[in-house]
Order: sequence, then C-alpha cells, then structure tokens
Amino acid sequence: MSSRERILGRVRRALAEVRDEDTPVERAYLREHGARSVVETVDLLAENLADYRALVHRCTEAELAATIGRLIARRGSGTVAVPTGLPPEWLAATEAEQVADRAESTPHQLDRVASVVTGCAVAIAETGTIVLDGGPDQGRRRITLVPDHHICVVRVPDQVVSSVPQALERLDPARPLTWISGPSATSDIELDRVEGVHGPRTLEVVLVGGAPQSSEVNAGDS
Repeated sequence: MSSRERILGRVRRALAEVRDEDTPVERAYLREHGARSVVETVDLLAENLADYRALVHRCTEAELAATIGRLIARRGSGTVAVPTGLPPEWLAATEAEQVADRAESTPHQLDRVASVVTGCAVAIAETGTIVLDGGPDQGRRRITLVPDHHICVVRVPDQVVSSVPQALERLDPARPLTWISGPSATSDIELDRVEGVHGPRTLEVVLVGGAPQSSEVNAGDS
C-alpha cells in the first residue's frame, strides 16, 4: 500500500464517523485560564506586554494627550503618522508634524516618518497581544509596520479581554487583522535577537482608564 492510499484510508475512516455534516464540532477547550478580576486581567496584560519588551504606560483620559506628547518628545520624533479617525485631542500636546494616513503615500515616504499613534481593536491579557483591525483610529496596516516607533492606545477595561477565544468573538475575520505581541523581532541561527526587521523597533502601549497613575511598566522591570 502506498503512502497516498494509507492517507486516503485514514481520511475515509475519519469521515465515516461523522454522522451529520451539520453537527457542530465540539470545542471543549477553556475560554480563559483561571478566574481573574478586571484589575488582575489588566495587570496580566501589562506584565505580558512588558515580557515581550513593549513599554507599558498607564494614564487617565485627561492625561492621555500629555502622555503621548511626552513619549513622542522622548523619542525625538519630528513626524508622526496619524490615522484619519484618530481623536485629534490625543495629539494636542505634541509639536511633531502630523502626517495623514493616505493611500498614495509611498514606502519611502512612510520610512521617513518617525512615529505612529493608533488605537486598537482589542488587547489580549493571556498572550500580551494587541490586535488592530484597520479601524478609523488605526488606519492602514502599513503605517504601523514601516515607522520605527508605534504608540498604541488601549482603553481599559473596555478593549481588554482575557483570552484569544474572547478576542475572536469581538473581531470581524473579513477585516485586515494585525496581531502584535511586542516590537518586531527575529533571531538568526545563533539566537542573536534583532528588533525592527518586520515592523516597529519600539512598541509603546498606553493603557487609558482608572485613577491617575504615573507608574510605567517597562521591559526588564520586576
């Protein structure tokens, strides 16, 4: 018996056990791992983001513009890419030139933009993942891949979920989804880590909500 015949035989035996094509497939996996409060879920998100070498900041809505302005100034960015639906008040405290997200922008033009500020669709605590879906406050995928510095705003707790299954329930699979777990990074055969190869070298996540806080959770902090 050839390999092809063995494989087809296994497929036929598996299909013979399916009684009804309309019978839903049982998915008994856990929707989240452990019971956590909202505060614990947000703390887990911050911890896992930092573990992926993202820089995590917390502030209130009233502090958001000043926080973004400080991060852009600290980076020394003279230009910042702006999605068409980004709330203008988010950038009220920065003097950097704002570059609109346009379909006609070339890769070379985007490469000259130092930073980008976006919102997100959802953030996943268990995996430390930010998901973008091309919404008005996120713009085209390329503006979050070409500039070297990405500031992503996450509304807490509305946009934070515990697990991937919970995130999928909120996302439209027909939209252009970008899943981000830390800054872009890769390693060669000797495991030397290089950041910024496939996207931003630096990812800063601003968690907005709750009482005023000045604390920051950075990669490497305990």
